[in-house]
Amino acid sequence: MKYLILTTFVIILSACARTKKVVEHKPNPVVQSEIDTKKEIDSPLQKETEVADNGFHQKLTKGVITTHQLWDELLVKHVSENGNVNYKSFKIEHKKLLDYIYALSLFYANDAFNTISNDEKLAFWINAYNAFTIDLILRQYPLKSIKDIKKPWEQRLWKLGEKEFSLNDIEHEILRKMDEPRIHFTIVCASVSCPKLLNEAYTAENLEAQLTKATKGFLSDSTKNNISKDSLELSKIFQWFAKDFKQNGSLVDFLNQYSDVQISAKAKKSYKSYNWDLNE
Repeated sequence: MKYLILTTFVIILSACARTKKVVEHKPNPVVQSEIDTKKEIDSPLQKETEVADNGFHQKLTKGVITTHQLWDELLVKHVSENGNVNYKSFKIEHKKLLDYIYALSLFYANDAFNTISNDEKLAFWINAYNAFTIDLILRQYPLKSIKDIKKPWEQRLWKLGEKEFSLNDIEHEILRKMDEPRIHFTIVCASVSCPKLLNEAYTAENLEAQLTKATKGFLSDSTKNNISKDSLELSKIFQWFAKDFKQNGSLVDFLNQYSDVQISAKAKKSYKSYNWDLNE
């Protein structure tokens, strides 16, 4: 099997993260205190967790985080099939989410990151974007909308390796430059009109099927898009990122690859209003 199993790594990570600072800018004080508190590790794998940083980083070889197991467990538990997020229950496990973000940081900082495949990088950044968005909401929860947060997409609140990232950095400087327009149906802005948050982690092994599933699901959702042969009432995502969907033809050409309806090239287009209420 090409990839390493993440289970042992997750156990080690959960213990190690107690002594690491995961986020830099005003995190939840209860969560942060757990991360900053230096105390003895009571894991049965204590000896392994005491390995020096160099030894620990050597465990992060190619593909070690491909399964994104910790993130997958959280999504299965706190996100419905319809993509609704139970932020109240998610908040109880905020520490586990921060453990996952710390795992991403370790992997990004490791030389192995530069050797992984394009699909592995896509899965990494999609999962990172969604995990960061959930973390952003949990810091402020309860709230009605992500727009209640000042400049939510511009704040560089997360550190991977030695580099700080905002949601805009990941979306516009990384993901959109990877020439895969379907990413717009996988990254979620915590709002009703967004594509639904998949209740499983994206992985390189399943990425093509997951991208197609997310795209078809979004197009067939009448609350997001109304599609017929001669009329298109579309999500504003198709307006905001129009050029991303015209890399290999027109917007209609793109839509016809994933729509259940064959759309006319002359179909009239309009765009739905966007509902920024929280996707819970």
